[in-house]
Amino acid sequence: MLADSLLNPPINTKTVDSTENDSVKKEGFLKDIVTYKAKDYVAVNQKKQQIRLFNEALVQYEDMEIKAGVIVIDYSKNLVYAGRLKDSTGYSQKPVFTQGANVIEPDSIIFNTDSRKALIFNSVTEQSGGTVIAERTKRENDSVYFISRGKFTTSENLEDPEYYILMNKAKIVPNKKIVTGMSQMYIYDVPTPIALPFAFFPMSKKQTSGIIFPSFGEDTGNDRGYFLQNGGYYFAISDYVDLAVLGDYYTNGSYGIRLQSNYAVRYKFRGNFGFRYEKLLNSERGFPDFRESTIYNIRWSHSQDAKANPNSRFSASVNLGSSQFFSQSINQANLANTLTNTLASSVSYSKTFQGEPQVNLSLTATHNQNTNTEAINLTLPTMQASMTRVFPFAPKSGAKKGAIQNINFQVNTRGEYRIQTTDSLFGKSEMFDDALAGMRHTIPITTNFKVFNHFSASVNANFDENWTFNTVKRNNIFEGETSEAIKVNGFDRFLTYNFGASIGTTLYGMYNFKKKDKDPKIQAIRHVMRPSISYSVSPAFDQYYETYDVIAADGTTSDQVEYTRFENSLFGRPGNRYSSSLGITVGNNFEAKIRSKDSTETEPKKIFLLNNLNLATSYDLAADSLNWSPLRVSGGTQILNKKMNINFGMTLNPYALDSNNNVINKFNINNGGSLFRMTSANLNLSYSLNNDSFSGKDKEEERDEDADRNSATANARADDLFGVSQDFADQRLGDKKKDKSKEEEENNDFYNYKMPWSLRLSYVANYSNTRRQNEITSHSLMFSGDVELSPRWSVGASSGYDFLNQGFTFTQLRFERDLLSWRMNFSWIPFGRNQSWNFFIGIKSNLLKDLKYDQRRQPDRQLGN
Repeated sequence: MLADSLLNPPINTKTVDSTENDSVKKEGFLKDIVTYKAKDYVAVNQKKQQIRLFNEALVQYEDMEIKAGVIVIDYSKNLVYAGRLKDSTGYSQKPVFTQGANVIEPDSIIFNTDSRKALIFNSVTEQSGGTVIAERTKRENDSVYFISRGKFTTSENLEDPEYYILMNKAKIVPNKKIVTGMSQMYIYDVPTPIALPFAFFPMSKKQTSGIIFPSFGEDTGNDRGYFLQNGGYYFAISDYVDLAVLGDYYTNGSYGIRLQSNYAVRYKFRGNFGFRYEKLLNSERGFPDFRESTIYNIRWSHSQDAKANPNSRFSASVNLGSSQFFSQSINQANLANTLTNTLASSVSYSKTFQGEPQVNLSLTATHNQNTNTEAINLTLPTMQASMTRVFPFAPKSGAKKGAIQNINFQVNTRGEYRIQTTDSLFGKSEMFDDALAGMRHTIPITTNFKVFNHFSASVNANFDENWTFNTVKRNNIFEGETSEAIKVNGFDRFLTYNFGASIGTTLYGMYNFKKKDKDPKIQAIRHVMRPSISYSVSPAFDQYYETYDVIAADGTTSDQVEYTRFENSLFGRPGNRYSSSLGITVGNNFEAKIRSKDSTETEPKKIFLLNNLNLATSYDLAADSLNWSPLRVSGGTQILNKKMNINFGMTLNPYALDSNNNVINKFNINNGGSLFRMTSANLNLSYSLNNDSFSGKDKEEERDEDADRNSATANARADDLFGVSQDFADQRLGDKKKDKSKEEEENNDFYNYKMPWSLRLSYVANYSNTRRQNEITSHSLMFSGDVELSPRWSVGASSGYDFLNQGFTFTQLRFERDLLSWRMNFSWIPFGRNQSWNFFIGIKSNLLKDLKYDQRRQPDRQLGN
């Protein structure tokens, strides 16, 4: 190391500029010019063949640069010495050795300009997200360093790191790898039993292929024995696409395979693909409780950059697989998915053809699957083409006026190939046996105009032509037999049409409470009412109907049954009943003007009492009885500073029931009852608040924060009332939580007073009384909340209570501890069919993410239905 003479040279306040003495060159010694300078002085000793630089010294030679408090160039020995400055407060201006992209910050350094080797003392080097702190480092050449007693850590606090791996000896190839001998982990300078005889750390700054280490444990709930999970290999295929191949294995023979790939091309598109397959064995072969099943799940998400091609777009959102996948899977990222009963997918391509009129074309393949009934609906594909509205009588310039100028029409075409199958037939040829294909062409013609300046009227006509590629035929049958539809292949078509008209207006009312001598809190109530009446008529298309005979035992025709050959048409059959209906709707909004709490405000504050209160019914002019349809009432509002959303609805039937609880053609009020019978009702309340709810924080900002927090995986509720996705051992397939920012941490002086928390509530109640059953069909309260007990401790819970069945719904408890460079999580589902727990502790850095401890109890799974 450098002696005190290096650190305490004679004081010379002269500042030497590098232009005065900027190079040293000796035959056979230097291959390039050495540039140097210092702030206080540059002293040349010809006798010792040394140059001494003091205070903010700088030496540059080829691709090497040294900055330090003091530097001595000994050109007789081909050495450059660099060290710190010592003063009353300690040391300052530590050397910074830079060569190419490598930067080392030691206490002192000795560099040989001939061999280009260096001896570095107490160096600190950043290596691809990690930091190496070494007592002694020997630089062998441009790409190899040897260190002694080195510490490797990803901690940000290098003065007192939370943990480090002590390497007795190591070889470093910058930005490529670290190869070590005996290594041991220390936590706050306390040695742990975690040690390795040798280790290899890849240090590449680009994506690199490598092994993914598994987690291990024991599955006692289903007798599958010990297991290895989430182990495999990561393939860094290119800068645009990667692939992770993961596997699980259980000692009873169960296994699972998962593929996860992400891809992206900047300014064009991005997406990800995942495939999961599990072969599950319950118990052991030969035992009476032995069962086995095969389940799978496919997910694909693709999105296109909006600027890539403004006139065409391709997108995909796929989630399909075995109906029992989420209920049976023993290694999935989100247990909350077990509570959903629908899988849905959509892959679509759309193209816009610019012009007058503009034409839009789209191709969409969809999938919808009910995991309870295992019914699957597919469209492979759906083709839609539409032309923008055309106003044939509109003026070439200026606004359109009157009914004639506002006449417009469109042309829409929809073609579809629909498959209805089940989970057991999916992927087999039998799934296409009952497939339906067809096309539908619609031409809606509308116009609108003003009546008496206060009424808005519209008239419409709709022409609908359906093409089908198979029809049915029914033959005569004998009494007691069931008629079977015989499929007839071949093109056929039918045309239907209907007409309609509507008229409506908007009425405003205001009731003022404010008087000259008084200033009440509620100053006025404003009522906006939007009544409208509509009429629609549709003729009977009897020409598309025919009959088959039901033959009695004596050979005579006992009955004729009407049917249409288009009864299996993809877009429905033509109507054979004349329809003439009058519809009545009334929409209402109520708001109040209240006195502002702020005395400086001159205008009253507006609040909504009811955002909407809608009433709708209809009268069938063509019906012989039961002309009035039930009155539907729906409404909603927001209260508590718009934190609570309230939505309600009810159905009111004006007709009475007979003794068998069947609807009869008699008004309920004339049958000794009230004006209406309430046949159903529903109430939904949702409430969301946090510690900023009463601080006057900007509402838009709060909504943005909620949206970030509530981003969820497919099929999971956005409000996390069904729990949150947590798969700590394999973050490649789970959600990644953002770490708390440094600025946030620095503003925690009064943390207990500002303790962050959030609460989300949802209340649902449904009532049914269609046949005098007078029962509540559902009645539950769900809640989810999170509390940060300290800047690094947070707890959360999601649960609910079913008042109808008197039991708790899916319950999840969450605990998380931020350990700076580490993270610790514990998730617990204390009861129910998903009863399980998961404990994880591991290093945050992706560089050492496989250094972890994960222990879990898998939920018990039942195979089959």
